Amino acid sequence: MNSHLNALLPYPFARLLEAMQDIAPPAARQPVPLHIGEPKHPTPAVIIEALTASLHELDKYPVSAGLPELRQAFADWLSRRYDGLTVDPDSEILPVLGSREALFSFAQVVLDPAADHPQTVVSPNPFYQIYEGAAFLGGADIVFADCTAPRFLPDWTQIGPDVWPNVKLLFVCSPNNPSGSVMQLDDWKELFALQDRYGFVIASDECYSEIYFDGRKPLGALQAAQQLGRGFQKLVMFTSLSKRSNAPGLRSGFVAGDADLLKKFLLYRTYHGSAMSIPVQRASIAAWNDETHVAENRRLYQEKFDQVVPILRRKFDVQMPDASFYLWLKVPDGDDLAFARKLWREAAIQVLPGRFLARDSRHGNPGQGYVRIALVAPLAECVAAAETIIALV
Repeated sequence: MNSHLNALLPYPFARLLEAMQDIAPPAARQPVPLHIGEPKHPTPAVIIEALTASLHELDKYPVSAGLPELRQAFADWLSRRYDGLTVDPDSEILPVLGSREALFSFAQVVLDPAADHPQTVVSPNPFYQIYEGAAFLGGADIVFADCTAPRFLPDWTQIGPDVWPNVKLLFVCSPNNPSGSVMQLDDWKELFALQDRYGFVIASDECYSEIYFDGRKPLGALQAAQQLGRGFQKLVMFTSLSKRSNAPGLRSGFVAGDADLLKKFLLYRTYHGSAMSIPVQRASIAAWNDETHVAENRRLYQEKFDQVVPILRRKFDVQMPDASFYLWLKVPDGDDLAFARKLWREAAIQVLPGRFLARDSRHGNPGQGYVRIALVAPLAECVAAAETIIALV
């Protein structure tokens, strides 16, 4: 057996299930799942129609690089979304089976199990747990840069000067999960300066980039590089249709960036067996070429935040996120686990304790004292849950 499997820790939702197993929620209440970031808005008809219309193509083996017209759809979307960003569809883009799969497998390409020196992965803290699993199964160590108030972005100064020379890969999540904070151009400039000094690869997880408010589009990694007059060397961004298009079950996304890295990634994927089926490719083309459903999706989330945040502000110091569908809520007494247990026990409301999304650092656990609330349930349920939370505090 792969001994690195022993390093993996239980996933946050498994920890939540264990923490709640001795609690019976009120039988008269319907559970309100605000703990998991699974979109609940309907998958757009444009995607379903394209998928079903191409089911006859299931009789064909897909290739790992995807259809040329799919890669072109990715490139066209990047250009529209990021102010004329130019990405070569033949060398700087690849389809992936959702960002989760791609983030994990990309790390296996970057990390070298035969290296004769330590390899380190840097991650924000709190973080998407795939970053840690990818590091461990790639045979690397992982170190964390805490994300704390008020900006909730990684503090790279927490990484010691003795660690940076061994860093092979650094994960960024912007918009951030769980806080929704977005890296600005100065933040990217700081990170690129570290990259220039130490030579690590940056993997930018941008799966929440299309859920933003009041027209404030989050800056992307490749866009920041372009604005700073840089190329895409050692820089790759990841995105998917899961959040943007309410299609988490489609398992469709793409990566874009450094052509040399993606050439190696394609070689890996050829053996990995991760080619996207042609019907899913056709549906993906339709999705990336349509913005109407994305704008409607944003409107629905904006409506939830517009109604839920003022309710919670009656008793909480809560801020709107820059983007994403999460609220990173500071609990009154600092005990996020007790708060989550109380909501489940007394109101059948499920939220995720922040400590489950983070690891202890020398400064403590940066997730402790917060809960992540995913506003994915229907509007009425989100509003009712907010009112209930206020009543219980």
